[in-house]
Amino acid sequence: MAELTFDKKLEAVYKKFYLDQDFEELISVDRLSGGASQETYCINIRTATGDKVHAMRRSPGGVTVQPTQGQPGLATEALLMQCAKANDVPAPEVYYVLTPEDDLGDGFIMQWIEGEALGARISRSDEFENLRKTLAYECGRVVARIHQIDLDETGLRDKLQELSPAAFIEQTYGRYKAMEPPQPMIDYTARWLMDNLPENFTPQLVHNDFRNGNFMVTADEIVAVLDWEVAHIGDPMRDLGWICVNSWRFGSELPVGGFGEYEDLFRGYSEVSGEAVDPAAVKYWEVFGSFWWAVGCLGFAEHYRTGPDKTVERPAVGRRSSECQVDCVNLLIPGEVELVQPETGPGDLDMPRADELLISVRDFLRTDVMSTTSGRTNFLARVASNSLDIVLREWQLGAIGKQLEHERLQSFYDSPASLKELRWRLVNELRDGSQALDDPALQSHLRHTVVNQIAIDQPKYTGFKRSIS
Repeated sequence: MAELTFDKKLEAVYKKFYLDQDFEELISVDRLSGGASQETYCINIRTATGDKVHAMRRSPGGVTVQPTQGQPGLATEALLMQCAKANDVPAPEVYYVLTPEDDLGDGFIMQWIEGEALGARISRSDEFENLRKTLAYECGRVVARIHQIDLDETGLRDKLQELSPAAFIEQTYGRYKAMEPPQPMIDYTARWLMDNLPENFTPQLVHNDFRNGNFMVTADEIVAVLDWEVAHIGDPMRDLGWICVNSWRFGSELPVGGFGEYEDLFRGYSEVSGEAVDPAAVKYWEVFGSFWWAVGCLGFAEHYRTGPDKTVERPAVGRRSSECQVDCVNLLIPGEVELVQPETGPGDLDMPRADELLISVRDFLRTDVMSTTSGRTNFLARVASNSLDIVLREWQLGAIGKQLEHERLQSFYDSPASLKELRWRLVNELRDGSQALDDPALQSHLRHTVVNQIAIDQPKYTGFKRSIS
């Protein structure tokens, strides 16, 4: 018997889900451009009472993943959304959780909510100008209601991992170490975080990914909090710090999601929770957020290497690790930086040159492909063209930057060893504590290395501009 197609499997789910509720046919299923870690679909169905639109969230490639405490799975994510909605947190209604018998992998079908979830539009569009005046305050109120969800009454305590700040750092740091990329700024930040652990907090439900881009708004209000897949039990200030991380400001200088001020966020939180917010505790979790996302970005590149999802988006996100690392530089070791300058000379003897080939492909993606496509294909064409820009800048600056990094490390250690050997030596000494964090030569080296890497990966990033101002 032939294997059922994706659409036929989904249609069978609807027949089971609707039972005698007049389901007629599956009209269309479209994968949306967002959702780098999970797949998101827009589903249109026809019933006897009219056409309906739903959303489906599914694991990449439709695989079934065994839940763990650190990755509780999409079924628990569905439960989290149901509990949130019951506690006056804006959330879609969950209709159906996929089962192994459905043969579609892990996932759930939920209410389709109209609104805007693109962080850049929320922080910049004229449509949301009035909303932005109170959005940081409203975010504080929503986060406080999330933290008030009763873990025992809902059964979430048995499904979620409880993480102390130290354990959270070790968990994140362990993922980084397992990938074996020597990135000294990540090691430096991990040491700083362990040396400055927060104290005196009550463990609560932590959304762990509450930020601009993970909630949906209309011109008037927040209508849905999205992406609960990494929720855990821990320090609630993690959520307040995460929404302030520079990665989620989308080019704005306003610290809360690119649309508001710290004071408004804290005021909204305190009004609902009844607790004062310590700005230093939030700043700690802001540093952690950049550290966590630096490692998370590298994880996307690792997932690309190991599968099953080998889309062009994953390695592109991997290169965003340097954005987070430069944010750590700005928060912990700001100072002067000298930028690498490209070599000038006759260039290649080949005609066309390598850069001309890359530019021709990039421009083809940005003009021919993007002008004739829409949806996810259009989105991935833009991602691919941006990746080619990175390759072009690396072609111009990468070798010189690595040479200067090598020379600094050779001078630092008075050693002729290779760049790889010296990088690993620095990483290992940061890990075992034998290298002091307050060494000015170390801080200068890290600053120069990270800032010149972000000049390749994303020179338009606000963290880069801040680092050289």
